Amino acid sequence: MAEKEIGKVSGYFSHVGVAAIKLSGKLKVDDKIHVKGNTTDFEHVVDSIQIEKEGVQKAKKGDHIGIKVPEKVRPNDTVFFVK
Repeated sequence: MAEKEIGKVSGYFSHVGVAAIKLSGKLKVDDKIHVKGNTTDFEHVVDSIQIEKEGVQKAKKGDHIGIKVPEKVRPNDTVFFVK
């Protein structure tokens, strides 16, 4: 499957299982992503996106977003859009 880099993880909030991501591409709810890093490697379908604690359906390049993830992520993990 073709993948396109759309962002980098900037932080992780373990108490709520949320990844903070700085986008270099666009992302919307129901998109499939692949998070990859030194010890991170999983795919996930985005079920919600938040910007400044407000739920949104889509985000664009340059946005700093939060999404719920099923596993721990680490700063500088790369986020890919899976086609």
